[in-house]
Amino acid sequence: MDNGSDKRSENGVALGMLTGLLGYSLRRAQVAVFQHFSEAMGAADITPGQFGVLHVINANPGLSQTQLGNALGIDRSTVVAVLDRLESRRLVVRHSAPNDRRSHALRLSAEGAALLPKLEELVRSHERHIGRSLRAEDQRTLIAWLDRIARAG
Repeated sequence: MDNGSDKRSENGVALGMLTGLLGYSLRRAQVAVFQHFSEAMGAADITPGQFGVLHVINANPGLSQTQLGNALGIDRSTVVAVLDRLESRRLVVRHSAPNDRRSHALRLSAEGAALLPKLEELVRSHERHIGRSLRAEDQRTLIAWLDRIARAG
């Protein structure tokens, strides 16, 4: 691994080994992607995590909170906090699950169902922006590599 001792940030600060670290590079990319996502969402005020939750609930009406967390790889307390936020915005509805009243069945509200297609178009535009310097094949390869890293955990 290159220690990057001669590499510098845009403002001239020596970064040393950081520029050769996969984790550092992933974090810098994540920050850039999240910043643009926030700008792209504008007045919709939706985070990447909230979009993921809305999208998965829409694709799986009646999904439980546990199933949602497992599918997205997020813990129970985070699922509850995200759902609380989306429910307070009247985008998601929680009902008692028909076969387990201790569990919640999730679905989009009418407002959530109306908003989701608009959010999906904003996300498609965002994806085109962040992937603009990569060919489609390179994007598919990068996604596969990132999936491998995530699964190796």
